[in-house]
Amino acid sequence: MMSKAMQKRDFLKASALAMMAPILAPVLSRSFAAPKSAWAQSGAKGDWGDLPDLAARARPISASDYAARINKAQKLMRDAELSALVLEPGSSLVYFTGLHLWRSERFHGAVIPADGDIALISPAFEEASLREKMATDIDVRVWDEHENPFQLVHGILQDRKAPAGPIGIEATVRHFIADGIKGSGPERGIAPAHSVVTGCRAIKSAAEIALMQIANEITLAAYRATVPRLEAGMQPADFSRMMNEATKAMGGTPLFSMALFGPASAFPHGSSAPQILADGDIVLMDCGCAVEGYQSDISRTIVFGTPSKRQRQIWAIKKEAQLAAFAAARPGVPCEKVDEAARAIIEKHGFGPGYAVPGLPHRTGHGIGLDGHESPNFVKGESTLIAPGMCFSDEPGIYIPGEFGVRLEDCLWIGEDGPHWFTEPAASIDNPLNL
Repeated sequence: MMSKAMQKRDFLKASALAMMAPILAPVLSRSFAAPKSAWAQSGAKGDWGDLPDLAARARPISASDYAARINKAQKLMRDAELSALVLEPGSSLVYFTGLHLWRSERFHGAVIPADGDIALISPAFEEASLREKMATDIDVRVWDEHENPFQLVHGILQDRKAPAGPIGIEATVRHFIADGIKGSGPERGIAPAHSVVTGCRAIKSAAEIALMQIANEITLAAYRATVPRLEAGMQPADFSRMMNEATKAMGGTPLFSMALFGPASAFPHGSSAPQILADGDIVLMDCGCAVEGYQSDISRTIVFGTPSKRQRQIWAIKKEAQLAAFAAARPGVPCEKVDEAARAIIEKHGFGPGYAVPGLPHRTGHGIGLDGHESPNFVKGESTLIAPGMCFSDEPGIYIPGEFGVRLEDCLWIGEDGPHWFTEPAASIDNPLNL
């Protein structure tokens, strides 16, 4: 089933890129050192009217998908001998219910019992707003300002005749909530529910992978529309503004759009030092968007001008490491082996060892889905076995303090037959956008 869905995905991906080719051709024909008039003529918002709405074909997660997720979580709870799972507003609540709520000093969340229907807990004055957001009829328990909301958790479990066992707490639930639940009812105890939540969220369905595919295609297309507009004298904020506008024009929700110029590219997540783009600078870009909440994360490194021998050498090593990580990411392999494969290439060329710089000071990749960073990760000590449906970033980098850094990042999904790219990796330092 996954294989057929993914074959269809590959066809749609090729069709989308083919559709965009004539639209982007005039923009892509510009060199990375575009004349000043290119940005000036585009105006503050950019001339993005001809870019296609790639998100138009996105299909939201269905009510049956949410029901299947809850059923799976309940099975995992029973296997772990947990009586329930408690969620606060955040990505896990979205994953199981589709509800986008917010956190405050008041408890507002969900209880999924190991058996029986899910229930929501809400401040009474927020009930009408909550019901506006609900796509299906769900049991809602409310509390007034002078009441103890945590007693409602135990009331729900009593009504559902929940089995004995501790109450599972999702990893991001705040301490005062966990502590309040523990002290407000029959002695059940509380326990981490990481195995339940990650057991569901780490394995993406074909519907989730399809949404991530669209998000990644939008980010790559936005790079292709934006990078040729770079000009000498620009600052990182200029790139970010263009990238965000192009992303919005194609239906994505921009999440981050970082650009680092010259020596600042040696800082993996940025530098506060002023940066002005100049000829010969490395430009390291890390951008992502969301489609129906599902995220992309793509990094590209280019040279603004003609690459030097040193830049070519480091870029090629980095490319080799990325491909080594991809080849290692196969079902049944511990996640840490992917990090080992990338780091072995980098160390073979005299960088590192380990996390030392010049070299690779961070993990090789992370899980991705509704959150930009999810479990599990490609990192030393991560023994989780790679399984079909998992999605990761593949982003080993090489950072040389005082000179520059190179990071190439693409996301991948795991099929029964091994890893598959969401977007094709950069071809070469001379053709980093695969034009």
